[in-house]
Amino acid sequence: MYSFSDKLKDLNGAATREILKLTSRPDMISFAGGMPAAECLPREIIAGISAEVLSRPDASRLLQYGQTEGLPELNAELINYLASIGIKASTETVQVVSGGQQGLDLMCKAFINKGDVILVENPTYLAFLQIAKTYEAKVIGVNSGDDGLDLGDLEQKLKAHRPKLLYAVPTFSNPTGRTYPLENRKGIIELCKKYGTIIIEDDPYGRLRYTGEAVPLMKTLDDDGTVVYITSFSKTVAPSLRIALCCGPAEIIRKVSIGKQGADVQNPALCQMIMAEYLKRGHFLPVLQSNIEVYRARRDAFLKALDENMPKEVKYTRPDGGLFIWMELPEYIDAAALLPEALKKSVAYINGNEFYADGSGKNTLRLNFSNSDISRIQNGVKILSELFSTKIKEYKHG
Repeated sequence: MYSFSDKLKDLNGAATREILKLTSRPDMISFAGGMPAAECLPREIIAGISAEVLSRPDASRLLQYGQTEGLPELNAELINYLASIGIKASTETVQVVSGGQQGLDLMCKAFINKGDVILVENPTYLAFLQIAKTYEAKVIGVNSGDDGLDLGDLEQKLKAHRPKLLYAVPTFSNPTGRTYPLENRKGIIELCKKYGTIIIEDDPYGRLRYTGEAVPLMKTLDDDGTVVYITSFSKTVAPSLRIALCCGPAEIIRKVSIGKQGADVQNPALCQMIMAEYLKRGHFLPVLQSNIEVYRARRDAFLKALDENMPKEVKYTRPDGGLFIWMELPEYIDAAALLPEALKKSVAYINGNEFYADGSGKNTLRLNFSNSDISRIQNGVKILSELFSTKIKEYKHG
């Protein structure tokens, strides 16, 4: 018998990781993960950049240790990138991290002691819930809806618990796909200023907008260092490069850098240089726009299939962007209990209770539309519709 740490002994693998093991079957229609479409990955561009940078006379430095803060060439491009989305940054306020999840982990490492409170949107990104648990934080959900966080509930919980952090995915939220309106963002910032709580603005999906008008980032509304902004290129360029950034007050970023040094020393320099050249050569926007067209068509096909097939008792979000649709079944249906039946019919999803701090939301589920073509989307939605319709009829007829 092994004696594991208290941090990990009661922690199970994320639901997405377990489901992905099952979705490797060719016949499986997976609405479970959040992966970009394979055809949207810029393989040829990255192959060309890789060959070119490795042929340079100083290429050996890309295979060597480097500074934790990030490759200077990448840092310069990231500062330019942030400026293009309205965020003023400098080398002292930006840290390169290994995917957005490392940024979240390092923020918890910098701020959280055992028993400290973190507020999250209910529901929220399930991996953040796991990260918070490893730091033995007390995670409390804040009520939310189409209009963003419930500001009354937020203030009540800020006042009662004095949390160190509020974690939010305000643009095309994972899992709901919702976006906080501008006034809601302003209200959240004002309340967190009032109670001395740092906001983590997690923004992996914000550039994937298909309809509607962009809403200013919370970081652009922040004038005193309340918001730490984290964004990743995993969904817009390539996940395996593991390039993301954390942007905030220099004092916070310094702590994040120290934490990263102890975790993995640095992001791989080769991946950093590939991303630096990708941005410098102007590939980001053209490829992004091409990918948006693919994802828009898949979102539209998914919503059309839902509209045509789902029973009226089933509700779902209509996101303007991102990768996810959130579904609410009647309260008497347990989405987790139905998942094995869906898997037998070769369709996978993530049951929604995984995204709630308190494990509620038994009748909810998350659906991804980015990683299935339109034919598979149509077939998968029909299978789920038949499954849910059958369960609703069974309940109504006793």
